[in-house]
Order: sequence, then structure tokens, then C-alpha cells
Amino acid sequence: MKDITYDVRIYKTEVYNGKRVTSYTVRWSTGGKPWKEPFRNAAQADAFRSELMTAARKGEAFAIATGRPVAWKRQETVLSWYSFTLAYVDAKWPYASPNHRRGIAEALTDATEALFTVESAAADRDVYRAALRWSYSMRVRDTAEPPTELSAALRWLEQHTIALTAFTEPGKGAPLARAVLDRISRTKDGKLAAANTANRKRMVLNNVMEYAREIGALPANPFKAVKWTKPRTLSTVDPRTVINIEQARRFLMAVRKDSRRGERMEAFFGCMYYAALRPEEAVDLRREHLVSLPDDGWGEMRLTNAEPRAGSRWTNSGRPRERRALKHRAEGETRSVPIHPELVTLLRTHLKAYGTGPDGRVFIGPRGGIMTDRAYLKVFHDAREKAFSAAEAVSPLMAVPYALRHAAVSTWLNAGVPAPQVAEWAGHSVDVLLRVYAKCIHGQETEAMRRIWDATKP
Repeated sequence: MKDITYDVRIYKTEVYNGKRVTSYTVRWSTGGKPWKEPFRNAAQADAFRSELMTAARKGEAFAIATGRPVAWKRQETVLSWYSFTLAYVDAKWPYASPNHRRGIAEALTDATEALFTVESAAADRDVYRAALRWSYSMRVRDTAEPPTELSAALRWLEQHTIALTAFTEPGKGAPLARAVLDRISRTKDGKLAAANTANRKRMVLNNVMEYAREIGALPANPFKAVKWTKPRTLSTVDPRTVINIEQARRFLMAVRKDSRRGERMEAFFGCMYYAALRPEEAVDLRREHLVSLPDDGWGEMRLTNAEPRAGSRWTNSGRPRERRALKHRAEGETRSVPIHPELVTLLRTHLKAYGTGPDGRVFIGPRGGIMTDRAYLKVFHDAREKAFSAAEAVSPLMAVPYALRHAAVSTWLNAGVPAPQVAEWAGHSVDVLLRVYAKCIHGQETEAMRRIWDATKP
């Protein structure tokens, strides 16, 4: 028969070490015709080569058209959940921000725990979760071999997650979808997760299922068939966290007196309180952004970028922070913010004492590098403890640096600045501004009640 042959030669697996990825290629020939099959890791290549050799030793016929043993049944490739999630990550990675990449990995790691084909994993839970996170970092996965301690867990994951088509099976798809939703609604320890966390992961996984539908792997989104009550989230700023001007001045003075490191950070925290900068915007602030710093009166800054912290695994550069466009703004769009006279003084003093970094960065770390979370958080908590009374210190008042920005926006609104102007300075939409800061707008209740009384009094 011309469509089969027994002339089979199997060669040594070839390893290609590229700049971004290492591949393993199994090569063989049937009837003099060469064949090759690439794999992402050595274990997969070895398994495939071993199957070819076993068939050849048994004297099985090989098909001329496919190069495979005739005895191998042609089966439609079954896509496992784990393999599908890797494909999803690869598709989304180039277009997602570093923090969104990390969020995708967190959601997929939790969801995968609910989709094993056996009750318990072969590896310790911390190990296979670490293996999943490693898998979902495309930059790391494509540039290096997995750490030795994760290799076994990765091989196990490749074989022990459900087939994606299980979501379409009657009586099985809905329970699987509900199991996933239940898992992402809880922490690793089994406690109820914060509502914001659960909803964020639900949004990621809904997009995952829509992608499966888009590529034809699933006929419909299985989550749409499950009634799941969305956890209620706190969407407004708690007014108990917002400091007033007197407390802000106490805090900034405590920062300055904290240490030599604190002296460098007084203007840094001042930018969050007086100009409502996000921490990642203050980290990226450059001298060129300070349009005017007059000797007296108001100044102006024009922001162009921010450097949010996501972790080196999720950035393209491999650094913990990556410079990006301003939040909610297109690439190249800027935002002008007035500089309060007191902040003008702080910035002028800071620049005179410390200058700028090599790239014009206004705030640099104690050792001359980028300002890190670890550096400014230590000063923040130390100064908060010294500046506040015992009652204030144990309260939710300014528990995190971001609360300084909340205080700035609240102050602008309570001063009567029109909402569209506040939204422009803060980098919000008006709708989001009024929804988030609704409880922090003081002094309007009395006026509202007076108007109602005037309209209804005898």
C-alpha cells in the first residue's frame, strides 16, 4: 500500500534557545519524508518522541500523509482548561496594563483550583499556585525555563484540568460555572473575599468565557446560565478617612521631622494633599511638569504620565514600575493641576535642597533611585503615628497615602469649586467624581433642608 510505510527513523530532540523562548522539536522521517513537531517544554517533547519510538519498535505502520502511526486514532484535539487559559493570556498580554495582567493571573489561578479533574493536586497548594502564576506571566514564561521546584507541578497541571467542553455538558456546565464563581468569592483561606475583589475577578473570568465563545471553543458563555448575586461594593469614599487642613499640616510637619528621609518626602506627600496626585503620578513627577513655581501665589503643573507599581513579572521592562499614560486618559493626553501656594513653597524648597534625578525626576529614593513603596510607606506610617492623637491614630483617618488625594478632592468640592473643574483637575469624569465623593461634600444638607422648609412652611 502506497499510503503507509514501515520505514521510520526517529532522531534526537533538538533544543532551540531563543532570546524570548526555548523550544523543543521532535524530528523523524517516514519513507524518507521528514517530519517535525515543536513543543514548549522538554517533558512534552520527550513524551511524544517516546510514543513514536514505541510504535516503531512494535512494527506498526505509519501513514505517509500524516507521519503518525496508523493505529493512532484521529481524534479532535481536546482543549483543556489550563491550555486554554495560556492561550487567553497570550492573546491579552500585549494590550493589557501590568496591573491588569496581574489581575488576570490572580483570577485564573483561583478559577483553575475549582477545575481540577481530581480532588487533590500532586503538589503542595502553594507550589501549584506559584506554578500557575509563573505560567500566566507571558514575559517570564517565554524567556526562561520554569524553576526546578515548579516543573513537576506544571506537568501535573497540563494533564489534570477539565476539558473546556465540560462547560457544555448537560448537568455539568452550570455546576462547574458556579464552583468557579464560589471560588473567586473566597480568599485562599476560604473566607469571604472583599466585594471589590470578587467582582473584579468575575469581570476577568466573564471576559475569559467571552473569548472562548469568540474563538469557537464554547458555543456560549456558561456564566450567563448561572444566577449569581453580585456582592455589593463600597463605591464612595468614607468621610471618616478624610483629613482636614489642620491635620494635613500636622502630618506634613511630622514627615519633615521624621528623618532625613522624611525631609525628602514632605513635598511628595504634599503633592497628594494639595494637588490630588495619585501616588504613581507623584512618583513620575518631572521638573518639566512644573510649569510655574512663582515666588508668591498659585503655580501650575501639567502631568503627562504615571508609573503604577505592578511587579517585575507583569511589566514589559522587567522593572516593578512601568511608565504609562495617565489613568483614564489616552496616550499623550495631559492634565493641568493648580499648585496651592503652600505646595509651591514645599516644591521650591525641595528642588533647592535636592535638585532632580538624572531624568528630571523630582522625587528620588534615599539612594538616588526611583521612589519605592517601601520607602515612602514607612515614613507615612511613622509620621501618621506622631502627628495624630491616640483617638485619631486608631481610627480610619488617613489609613493609607491615597487618602491624601481623597482629602484634596473633598476640600475642593466643599470649597464650592464646580464639579466639572474638580473632575478635570483630579482626572475623573464628573459622574464618577460625584458618585465617589458624594458623602464627603459637607455643608449642603443644611441649605437643602432650609429650601425644603421655605417651600413647605405654613
